[in-house]
Amino acid sequence: MTTLEGIFGLRGHRAVVTGASSGLGVDLAEALAIAGCDVALVARRADRLGEVARRLEPHGIRAISVPGDLADLASIPAIFERCVQALGSIDILVNNAGFLDSMRAEKATVERWSRMLDVNLSAPFLLCQEFAKHRFARSEPGRIVNVGSIFGAVASSTPGLAPYAATKGAITMLTRQLAIEWGSRGITVNALAPGFFPTELNVKDFERPGVRERVEAFIPLGRLGRPGELAAALLFLVSPTASYVTGSTVFVDGGYTAW
Repeated sequence: MTTLEGIFGLRGHRAVVTGASSGLGVDLAEALAIAGCDVALVARRADRLGEVARRLEPHGIRAISVPGDLADLASIPAIFERCVQALGSIDILVNNAGFLDSMRAEKATVERWSRMLDVNLSAPFLLCQEFAKHRFARSEPGRIVNVGSIFGAVASSTPGLAPYAATKGAITMLTRQLAIEWGSRGITVNALAPGFFPTELNVKDFERPGVRERVEAFIPLGRLGRPGELAAALLFLVSPTASYVTGSTVFVDGGYTAW
């Protein structure tokens, strides 16, 4: 009989998780560590990465910090190579890094628009490229999970999200296209689309009068996401038994996109 470890266990696997110094990135990295996966943590803040690495080590895995600014697109090949040198062959990539710079569409500047495209779209694409070349050279399969958003599928009633939604919609289509192009080489490419999860970046917004209530009114489950509720979806997509799942987007949103 197949064991739970055989279905979801990741002992012996090695992952890169970007945006791993805070928020959902920490939760995703910890989910991998609990399953036995060694993890390379990539983000700008070296001190925070060190804290996360120490948090993960009790799970009996190797967790290493790889500080780097993904807005510097030219540095991405070197960042990925540092992950490989530190952990060995990488077979899981979780593109989680991204940010929201709220701006009304009519007031968006080229500079702010370009930075969001660089971090939210170009950087994940370039990391996918590095990962695929690495796996192709070894003739081995791999798993890519791109973290998108519900706003890659539906629009927001709140103004100011046009650039962000454009990048997340592009992540959805990039995921599908790469799944087609790389499927024959054994690389699955899927996306996670979180709904509303409080993190250190947005928790103050939810503390403003009426904001949380307005958001929850549009969520069928009637609440925001909780820590750990992305973990099962991630572990499914990177698990050994999800080898026939590719090109999919898994929405973890309390039913928000079911409307």
